[in-house]
Amino acid sequence: MQHYRLSCAFIVVVLSWVTATARGGSLTLWPSDLCDVRQHSDSSISVDAGRTVHVTAGTRYAWPGATVFFKAGEMDLADYGPLRVTVSNAAERALTINLSVKNRHQKDRSPGGSVLLAPGAVGVIKTNLRLSPWMLDQPLELVGMRGYPVAIEGGSFNVRKTAELHVFLNSPDKPARFAILKIETDKAPLTLLKTDTFLPFVDRFGQFRHDDWPGKIHDEAELQQAKAQEAAWLAANAAGPATDRNAWGGWTGGPQLKATGHFRTEKVDGTWWLVDPDGRLFFSHGVDCVRHGAETGIPHRENYFMWLPEKGSPFEEFYGTAYWAPHGFYKDKGHFRTFNFVGANLLRKYGESWFDQHVDLAHRRIRAWGLNTVANWSDSRVYLQRRTPYTVCLNTSGPRIEGSEGWWGKFPDPFAREFIDGIQQRARDQQKPGTVSDPWCIGYFVDNELSWGGDDRALALSALRSPATQPAKIAFRDWLVGRYPTVAALNAAWGTGFDTWDAFLASTNKPSEKRCDADLEAFHTQIAEQYFRVIRDAVKAVAPDKLYLGCRIAWGAPSVYRASAKYCDVVSVNIYRRQADKDLPEGCEDKPMINGEFHFGALDRGLFHTGLVSTRDQAERAACYVAFVESCLRHPRYVGTHWFQWRDQALTGRFDGENYQIGFLTVTDQPYPELVEAARKVGATMYATRFNANH
Repeated sequence: MQHYRLSCAFIVVVLSWVTATARGGSLTLWPSDLCDVRQHSDSSISVDAGRTVHVTAGTRYAWPGATVFFKAGEMDLADYGPLRVTVSNAAERALTINLSVKNRHQKDRSPGGSVLLAPGAVGVIKTNLRLSPWMLDQPLELVGMRGYPVAIEGGSFNVRKTAELHVFLNSPDKPARFAILKIETDKAPLTLLKTDTFLPFVDRFGQFRHDDWPGKIHDEAELQQAKAQEAAWLAANAAGPATDRNAWGGWTGGPQLKATGHFRTEKVDGTWWLVDPDGRLFFSHGVDCVRHGAETGIPHRENYFMWLPEKGSPFEEFYGTAYWAPHGFYKDKGHFRTFNFVGANLLRKYGESWFDQHVDLAHRRIRAWGLNTVANWSDSRVYLQRRTPYTVCLNTSGPRIEGSEGWWGKFPDPFAREFIDGIQQRARDQQKPGTVSDPWCIGYFVDNELSWGGDDRALALSALRSPATQPAKIAFRDWLVGRYPTVAALNAAWGTGFDTWDAFLASTNKPSEKRCDADLEAFHTQIAEQYFRVIRDAVKAVAPDKLYLGCRIAWGAPSVYRASAKYCDVVSVNIYRRQADKDLPEGCEDKPMINGEFHFGALDRGLFHTGLVSTRDQAERAACYVAFVESCLRHPRYVGTHWFQWRDQALTGRFDGENYQIGFLTVTDQPYPELVEAARKVGATMYATRFNANH
């Protein structure tokens, strides 16, 4: 574990616990007499003479695998940090093998990781039993963010009560076999921060004040030095890492195809591509959220910050108001005040012209870094410069299906008049900025990570359980009227007792799913097709030359993909794994795909949370970037992938508490050199990689 330097106001306390089971500086957890092993659901295990655990994983359970558990129930591992799980892949295809370390009554986040292995390969899952590099000597209540420092026995995972290590596959689509060979952990000094002097913990630049790391800004002079250094680097690398690119970022070294003046799709020798307005092959290598904001909530947390501007200060403009927090501390609190440290640092760094310089730098950086797309949720003042290809995000409106639930809320009711009128208006609104005819505009995403439910019946079942006025339920009734000649015929099929069709509407009871299973699946498809069809028609009525890029599916059953492929020009997905592992299921129309989000983060640059896919440090983060993008390049269906996001999130969390180390840039506008070089590496070779991989 890396040792961290604290400010002089803090006392470094190193605790050492002596455990009888340790051998030198490391401890073998498996094979050992400390632990035993058991199988997960839909899994089988065998342990050979060398105590290798052989696992056969099925497909009927989301996390098939094996659990290595302490015979005593739990064990104090506070003396230990780095953890290594050696595994092998006995399947005939590549596998991602995952690890999660648990307490007996796990609250939330726990240590874990994964490794991607080729068939027959042996690899190591590496993680750390300490969720954070920083721990407190006494409990302290902190709110509005994730992964913050906690007391040694506080937070979501208590290392002193380690109980189980789960080694598993994540929702495999085919049975697979793997093995657990060894589990080891190493001793590591534990550095504790003094709770009574921890607050405030955010410096005037929005950084964690109790540690240091490469690239941290300590004063305004360092900001100016960083600006000068980057200016020299950008001047030397202005053209980007490759010379065979046109103004759009298309591949001049590849075949010349039909030029239409707009982006389009074409399948070339069995591989899907985007084609740029000049008729050149194009792969969308982009980044989301290209903007200057990283707002964080202030109320109830003012003592977290060393500095906030007074009224009348030049930095006062970076106060704002947020009003929507679906999760976390600010949920249901209504409007709350925010502050944007990124904006304040841009003013410090570039002076009064900071915004214009931020916009100009965005395009220059993108090209120099080997990227070519300003992707979702970016500032229109950036992409309407028409210097870099871009995508636009539209959102639907109207009532939600009452019975549906999801991470971002209930599913929009596509049969509602408000839904239809709303998306038509939002498409027409794009006439004003001119994106509907702009050759730089690739196309439109509409919505994001919707709550499609867990199977091919979920939305239909949600509609059934909604009130009689729900448009989707009325549409279900009308669809059933066309399928069954009388309500008695429906009753006979479903085993229900509705007197009239109005009684069907009025009921919110759950019928026997076995009896109505076929109808639920069929109407779930009707809902999905209505959703994609209404949006497709609205977009194409206004922007017939722009691509409809779908809704960025994070989870959804096969019928969702089939409906998306039927009506979208490109099926979009969000994939938070180490490689692009989603494809269209059987029965889909042949369409290209695009990945709308992926990221990796680490805890070696002063932030509290890695994001959705953790890495050990910036070097591994960069390597994972290359591996993920190349997995898309080698897939014949993917035509692009977009990193989430341009800048790190605020140390103290955005509206819903996310505070991930996931940016190309820090809060002080410093590029991460490792990630920039990774993007340049991919950008230099991506067209040849994709073209040659499929020829």
